[in-house]
Amino acid sequence: MASPFLYFPGDALSLAELTAARLDGHTVDLGDAFIPADAVETPALRAGSLAALLGDVLAATHLSAAWVHGGLHDPPARHTVQRAVPRRLHRTFGRRLVYRDLCVERDDLWLLGGVWVTHPVRTLADLVRTGDDENVRAARMLVRAHPDLIEPARAHLRERRSLPNKKAAIALLEGWAAVGGEVLRRT
Repeated sequence: MASPFLYFPGDALSLAELTAARLDGHTVDLGDAFIPADAVETPALRAGSLAALLGDVLAATHLSAAWVHGGLHDPPARHTVQRAVPRRLHRTFGRRLVYRDLCVERDDLWLLGGVWVTHPVRTLADLVRTGDDENVRAARMLVRAHPDLIEPARAHLRERRSLPNKKAAIALLEGWAAVGGEVLRRT
């Protein structure tokens, strides 16, 4: 069910009308939608703003999930997604999506705002496993917002049999756990 606080271009108002409302200070951008200027930006609203991109078969992962969970201030230019359904998807995805053709286990998903998103523990584990600067920066921001995620993310990685970059990801999380959340908040 879509939130009554999310306004998508072409639904009740055109893009021009929503943009004019933004210029007048009545709405603000949120992902692919607009929300009232006085609305509180929640993970459910952030996720719901991706409904047109994700539908009910794709899940937001990595940087996109980090944004939904409050680990990034702005949405990524290209959203990272994976299948949320076991069947293969036979369609072409636009340039706005980085698609990984792996099904995310249902236990690793939350339904937020009507779309599937990897839960914060899985999101942190994915970000540190990726290992590039942008993903590690997002992981740091996610840990700053939710310092209690470090230990569950380490446990999540240890449970999995074989994952690319697993050892490096666990070492990074152990380093962050050793210095504590306070140091991460200051750097």
